[in-house]
Amino acid sequence: MDTASMGAYDDVRTAPRALATEAVHAGRDDLARQGLHAPPIDLSTTYPSYDSRGEAARIDAFAATGAEPDGPPVYGRLGNPTVARFETALARLEGTEAAVAFASGMAALSAVLLVRGATGLRHVVAVRPLYGCSDHLLTAGLLGTEVTWTDPAGVADALRPDTGLVMVESPANPTLAEVDLRAVAHACGSVPLLVDNTFATPVLQRPAGQGARLVLHSATKYLGGHGDVLAGVVACDEEFAGRLRQVRFATGGVLHPLAGYLLLRGLSTLPVRVRAASATAAELARRLAADPRVTRVHYPRIGGAMVAFEVDGDPHEVIAGVRLITPAVSLGSVDTLIQHPASISHRIVDAEDRRGAGVSDRLLRMSVGLEDLEDLWSDLDQALKRPERGAGSGATGHHVPAPAH
Repeated sequence: MDTASMGAYDDVRTAPRALATEAVHAGRDDLARQGLHAPPIDLSTTYPSYDSRGEAARIDAFAATGAEPDGPPVYGRLGNPTVARFETALARLEGTEAAVAFASGMAALSAVLLVRGATGLRHVVAVRPLYGCSDHLLTAGLLGTEVTWTDPAGVADALRPDTGLVMVESPANPTLAEVDLRAVAHACGSVPLLVDNTFATPVLQRPAGQGARLVLHSATKYLGGHGDVLAGVVACDEEFAGRLRQVRFATGGVLHPLAGYLLLRGLSTLPVRVRAASATAAELARRLAADPRVTRVHYPRIGGAMVAFEVDGDPHEVIAGVRLITPAVSLGSVDTLIQHPASISHRIVDAEDRRGAGVSDRLLRMSVGLEDLEDLWSDLDQALKRPERGAGSGATGHHVPAPAH
């Protein structure tokens, strides 16, 4: 089945659907009509065409606008039906016209920067903290960009005639600091706002409804949800999506069809996974905030499955001491992961900039999974041990809500 027919059928709905329903059905609405239940995986890299004139016209149309070609697929780098299903579903969940998937979150961000840079708008205004590699990509100017770092209140003053993008991450990696997205979007004026929504997912917030033009995900994390797929995606309007598809075609940062299938499968359980993990995370944040071995806890007001905390003792001993929790990079999987950002995810950021953004050397970031609450707490308790010096204050960096029921 080609992407055009899928999109046409998928758009026929008589009433709005709840997020949980969209998560299960978006991108799959045509399956029953075809006598299918599970989405097919199309692994083809190329497709036969006996109409070379028609194929040439479709390629010309894509070159002009980046719109998905009508009719059957042409070549795997131009688009793939399985990946298109995931893109359709993610756009529905984020409330945007389109979504464009890439081989990784960094490939997705790179494509956005290339799109803006191609028009001469190479200046980026960004708010720290961001994911460490995003920070590095902007700071190092590897794609010809120039960045101005500011706080949310300074966005409007930081804009220049050549500003092509404003970028924020909320909740931020790794401190979970939150940004008033609506206020930042207003400050951007006509400059597109890109929001990294990886931590929140559309289950907790939909930035497009608050004024963001671009919504970025490292789909490796919660969207996939099982630690077995590497991907990135940008949800946006169709005009920008066309430019992103052109960059994806030219640079080759395509998503493998099997990854597209795994992501579509991951979306079906996304609301259930995020809400269950968030309930556990909120309770763990509450217990950590009351623990004298912990000096500060960061937990976002909108909730979520991420918890960051600063320890009174050596954070490396905590990493070495966990037994049930997995000490590893990444996040958003069904199992709980913990890491030391200053050593791993944000090591690439200059130490002074890192600390200035609130990423202290004693900060640990934990992605809470679906294990039993008491088992996780028991593992944390034994890993924290007792501090060698005076007990900490137990102060919290953010409000820690009561756990969800």
